[in-house]
Amino acid sequence: MASSGGFVLICMLHSLIALTCGALMMFYSHEVFVFGHGPETAIKLQGSSPHDQLLIRTSDSFSGCVLLHLAMAIWRVYFERKLEDLAQDWPRQVVGDVTLALSWVFFLVYSWREKYD
Repeated sequence: MASSGGFVLICMLHSLIALTCGALMMFYSHEVFVFGHGPETAIKLQGSSPHDQLLIRTSDSFSGCVLLHLAMAIWRVYFERKLEDLAQDWPRQVVGDVTLALSWVFFLVYSWREKYD
């Protein structure tokens, strides 16, 4: 029973962190940039045209997706393979997580290449 409570706690913590990071990236990116880099640099990081701003926000969102998929793959390698019920599925799921992360990277590269080629 104690381990299932810990699992629920980890899942809730993960969800809270993901929601907080997503909200900060989407709704408060300027404030986060000002806090981290200062007001002058924050203005430059936001982009000069509306299209650049949209591209930067999309890039930030996709990089979060990539990190999430890679973190899930690491979780599966270190923890799920040790669980008896999940031991046969983790290699296939790790390959799937890495593939999904790479698909986001390729999509991001394609969208940036389309803009700057």
